[in-house]
Amino acid sequence: MTVHPRPTRAACWPARQRGVTLLGLVFWAVLLSMAALVTMRVLPTVNEFATIKRVVSKIAVEGGSTVPEIRAAFERAKGVEYAIQSISGKDLDVTKDNDRIVVAFAYDKEIELFGPVSLLIKYRGQSQ
Repeated sequence: MTVHPRPTRAACWPARQRGVTLLGLVFWAVLLSMAALVTMRVLPTVNEFATIKRVVSKIAVEGGSTVPEIRAAFERAKGVEYAIQSISGKDLDVTKDNDRIVVAFAYDKEIELFGPVSLLIKYRGQSQ
């Protein structure tokens, strides 16, 4: 008499399927699309802030010694740097700290994402 081994549990039951369901795929697609939308809308404003900060730091060192000279230098730089749209020379706060000129700025940027949903970013900075 031949003895057949008893079938294992894995052989009796169908293999469990693994993978992404349609609902899971839609969820991740929506999530990645939202992240891409926010990134595409925010990156230009971050670039503008970095440009303003660089220009302000340069002007604080080389721009002049009076407030009108510094504001005029910023306006000239703004004419060259097309990324700067949110502020002008009159928005700069120019002070003096121990024989060093400090140029500060602050502005808010509202970014419309979709419909009534917007993102408000408050940018603040000053010269080095």
